[in-house]
Amino acid sequence: MLGLPKKGADHLQAVERVAQQTRARFRLGQELVVLVAEIACSVPGCPPLETVVVFWTAAGVRHRFKIFKAVSGITAEDLPYDWLMRSLAAPEGFDADCC
Repeated sequence: MLGLPKKGADHLQAVERVAQQTRARFRLGQELVVLVAEIACSVPGCPPLETVVVFWTAAGVRHRFKIFKAVSGITAEDLPYDWLMRSLAAPEGFDADCC
């Protein structure tokens, strides 16, 4: 399959764990969307793996952050502090390629 590594049950559990940690950290309800994706990069100077987390609040504001680790190695301590939530919001009209 195009040389992409297969993701197994452990990977899916790690993605769900990070999503739940994000919900807890930012006090997001289960009805709100939280996306977690592990991305490989081959550009010089770029970390080989990074995890991108995107979530929306009840007001419809999109927030995003990256952790420069594989999703399987992420712990709650790696997530941004809850008081940084406002700085994670995408400005009006912002359209990044990644999230």
